[in-house]
Amino acid sequence: MKQFREAVEARDADAMRELLADDVVFTSPVAFKPYPGKAITSAILRGVLRVFTDFRYIREINDTGGRDSALVFEATVDGKRVTGCDFIHVDEEGKIDDFMVMVRPLSGAQALAAAMGAQFDQIAAEAAAEEAAKEAGR
Repeated sequence: MKQFREAVEARDADAMRELLADDVVFTSPVAFKPYPGKAITSAILRGVLRVFTDFRYIREINDTGGRDSALVFEATVDGKRVTGCDFIHVDEEGKIDDFMVMVRPLSGAQALAAAMGAQFDQIAAEAAAEEAAKEAGR
């Protein structure tokens, strides 16, 4: 998905958020349960921006129907080099409704789990604030 790739490469968290469907489901490479919802998904993506360094996409694979994409990336987290893939599905409106990430090697996934774990209180607080703002705006 070209728009998401450009938003990530620009480190534009607002643009990334705008591409998410309200009912997006995020599946982490290091957590057992998926995370449903735009608020938590956008907060997780902001956390990822904080922990990944030297991030770059190296390949983009799209289906012929234009609804499924795989974005292969390389990054460093806590001194460990990781290779990963963002698997993205978009709904009929072109919004991301399914987002799954996989990373390798195991040592990189472990470093990512530790780094994101250290971010999780902030991630949860950001998601709660976004949900509260959404409720207040209704």
